[in-house]
Amino acid sequence: MAGVLTLHVLGSGSKGNAAIVEGPEGSILVDCGLARRTLISRAAELGVDAEDVRLVLITHEHTDHIRGLEVWSRHWEGPIVASGGTATSRRLVGLGVERVAVGARFEAAGMAVRTLATSHDTREPMGLVFEAAGERLAIITDTGVFPEEALETARGARIIALESNHDEGMLAEGPYPWALKRRISSEYGHLSNAQAAEAAAGIVTSATETLVLMHLSEENNLPSLAVRACAERLGAEPANATFTRAVRMRREDDASPLEIVCASQTRPMTFG
Repeated sequence: MAGVLTLHVLGSGSKGNAAIVEGPEGSILVDCGLARRTLISRAAELGVDAEDVRLVLITHEHTDHIRGLEVWSRHWEGPIVASGGTATSRRLVGLGVERVAVGARFEAAGMAVRTLATSHDTREPMGLVFEAAGERLAIITDTGVFPEEALETARGARIIALESNHDEGMLAEGPYPWALKRRISSEYGHLSNAQAAEAAAGIVTSATETLVLMHLSEENNLPSLAVRACAERLGAEPANATFTRAVRMRREDDASPLEIVCASQTRPMTFG
């Protein structure tokens, strides 16, 4: 069922993150972790003009979320917005970043935007919920725990983009140094597949049509493991032979079937 909000994921993972949320009166770029040329090219593959965005929202200051921001800002005159803590990062100083309080609500591109506190090893990271015409779209990544506020605010969103970074077993047995493993699995790191599945169980409702699993680790995860974890928790069945897509068929009280799929680091994808 088509809605008024659309999510275009241009890249999701440690090599660069960027997404465009398209609303009824324009679009918002969430993070700018890709080179400007790459970002524009991938958006064009989806039929989206990336340079026509009304606002850039930065969730936090890690390089994979802001790598392309300085060059982007030289060619684009719209506002760049981040939390007060993120705006003070040396990587953003001088870019004219406007500050928004975490927990605030503001209007942009015909959408109400709500910022949410997340738990990551940065100055003041945040998740985002967009709303228009009675429907919502949530983006919550780069967090070691799933905050109660996010649970309450994101519950029932039509499209949910949720971090599912690592498989706990792969991380434990993988090649990363012990200190990095500890950081990733800490409450200031990233959600595991199991944590994502538990969070999804709390926010997916009969109104949710698409659950997009984000920021998968190339070294410590597989799309099939991420999808399987959420599918088993939500009662969905594999929709292909590789279990990289799952569907829960429409139940009596559901608005539509629920699709579970992973975003890609290299392939742009549209949801909604």
